[in-house]
Amino acid sequence: MTTNRTFTMIKPDAVANGHIGNILAMITNAGFKIVSLKLTQLTVADAQAFYAVHAERPFYGELVDFMSSGPIVAAILEKENAVADFRTLIGATNPAEAAEGTIRKLYATSVGENAVHGSDSDENAAIEGAFHFSGREQF
Repeated sequence: MTTNRTFTMIKPDAVANGHIGNILAMITNAGFKIVSLKLTQLTVADAQAFYAVHAERPFYGELVDFMSSGPIVAAILEKENAVADFRTLIGATNPAEAAEGTIRKLYATSVGENAVHGSDSDENAAIEGAFHFSGREQF
């Protein structure tokens, strides 16, 4: 099932470095409509639950610690072909490999602190959006 929505988080590194406004501007300038938005902070338990799919991976503990280390901006975005287009906009996980002009090329500092999360499928976008936003918070 293809949807026109995706989920993103501006991660603690980008929030701490003052990049919220610039990243949101890039998102809206790329044609995405923000349908849900909040500044929040994940607890350790929240981060463990959100990233449970990676629980057996060696970076899981570091990821959980990082994602619960400070505020994040969670958002649901809408646009035709949202998941694929957003993945293009954010760039490769490793900012050194990200294309020029992508969010990660501009604002990420490392593979671990890569500025933004973007859903990797329509199914995960729906799951991740529902994790952060109730139905009445989605417009």
